[in-house]
Amino acid sequence: MSKSGRPREFKDTAVIDAAVEVFWSQGYGSCSTEDLCKETGLGRGSLYNAFGSKHELYEQALIRYHQVGIETQLDILRKDAPVKERLRELLEWEIREGSTAKDRGCLLINASVERGKSDPTVERIFKQHVALLEQALQETIREGQSVGEISRERDTSEMTALFLSCCYGLRVIYPGTMNRALARQIIDGTLAAIF
Repeated sequence: MSKSGRPREFKDTAVIDAAVEVFWSQGYGSCSTEDLCKETGLGRGSLYNAFGSKHELYEQALIRYHQVGIETQLDILRKDAPVKERLRELLEWEIREGSTAKDRGCLLINASVERGKSDPTVERIFKQHVALLEQALQETIREGQSVGEISRERDTSEMTALFLSCCYGLRVIYPGTMNRALARQIIDGTLAAIF
């Protein structure tokens, strides 16, 4: 651990990506140091030398998952395309991610449910993720209003909240059900409510 009490940054993203998979599959509480050593390829001593503790590795894994996910989402929302296409593509991405995650759902939602109220680190990372996505959605919806795709009489904050709840709803519902017809209804209904 560094003098400031923060974990030092570990540059080997392959190790952190392996840890993401372990925490994503097992959760924090059920994951042992042995599980992490096996999947990352690090010995116990190397793991603790690099990260300080299981919790610090967990923090790095959550940050990595957050960064990769939010970058992809922001890239979709900032494309040069009509706003409706971008918003639909983001919801389609949620379905693709849900398919990839299989029955694991979203790591950040899982972490928030498992530890969000007792672990300030998890709460901070989850809130940061939601805030960044909310801000980007609000900017996108405002853009849609400014170019006439979305009515200016509609409340931007309400539409943003609706869309955000749809994103997170899909992250929970789709991996748990794999019901593509229901996911399509959610997407179509949300877009119809905005456009």
